[in-house]
Amino acid sequence: MEAVTDVIFRHVVARAGAPDVYFTEFTNATGWDHAGDKAIGGRLLKTDDEHPIVAQIWGGDPDAMARLAIHCKTLGFDGIDINMGCPAKTAIKSGGASLIRQPELAISAIQAAKTAGLPVSVKTRLGYTSTDEWREWLPILLGQDIAALTVHLRTKKEMSRVPAHYELIPEIKLLRDTIAPQTLLIINGDIRNHTHGEQLAEAYDIDGLMIGRGVFTDPFCFRKETVACSQENTKNELLELLYFHVDLYDTYAKETGRPFETLKRFFKIYIRDFEGAGGIRNMLMNCSSTDEVRSILAKL
Repeated sequence: MEAVTDVIFRHVVARAGAPDVYFTEFTNATGWDHAGDKAIGGRLLKTDDEHPIVAQIWGGDPDAMARLAIHCKTLGFDGIDINMGCPAKTAIKSGGASLIRQPELAISAIQAAKTAGLPVSVKTRLGYTSTDEWREWLPILLGQDIAALTVHLRTKKEMSRVPAHYELIPEIKLLRDTIAPQTLLIINGDIRNHTHGEQLAEAYDIDGLMIGRGVFTDPFCFRKETVACSQENTKNELLELLYFHVDLYDTYAKETGRPFETLKRFFKIYIRDFEGAGGIRNMLMNCSSTDEVRSILAKL
């Protein structure tokens, strides 16, 4: 997720309960191609203990996609994922969900990324405005011999305002089985945790599940076993994670170049569901340094 799944937060999630595969924030190929690493703000920063890890990239210039994919290979990434589903206005100007309406450009982007020699996957949505668009859109992607296809079960227009369309999974799986049985089918949308994902995988016989926004509700969502905790133990675990997150921010701040203010979007993940949590969040939001954050947490 943009401005979320950076090297810092991935390590926080790994401590809480590691996923099977890590994905970076999505990196704009054109921006990197024109201005280099200073244009991408640490989005491709990773460490050797993050494997397998896939670099998610996006853009509307296949040549730039090819060059960024080759760069990702030199950095040691295990795969390339092309984002063709982001609904943000900045993304659809030259990529993201706009590629749903530009199938020829989508194909060119996939073929360009493949030149790096890494497995290439695609993340997309059911369609741009209508859920029925998947019937024409997904066959195009499945015809490109990609390693995996992740389908966010909503349209660009729906954003995340409606429940994910799980009812379409059987038809989408049948399409995959018919056109490209070698392509892994991954489902995204409203998946709460590892247990919920296993239930969906068993019910629909799919290859994988991707959790995005669900991590904001439960940073332990990737744990493979449900751990029974008292409310106090849960609070302590969350506070421990926040301490860890703050320490990591200090460790990587120079490399990512991200200001302290960007840390504040994460406070709601940890400070919640206990008495006085709202007041503490307000105090943290008024901090201007990690030392101030630690001072507040020490009192808890």
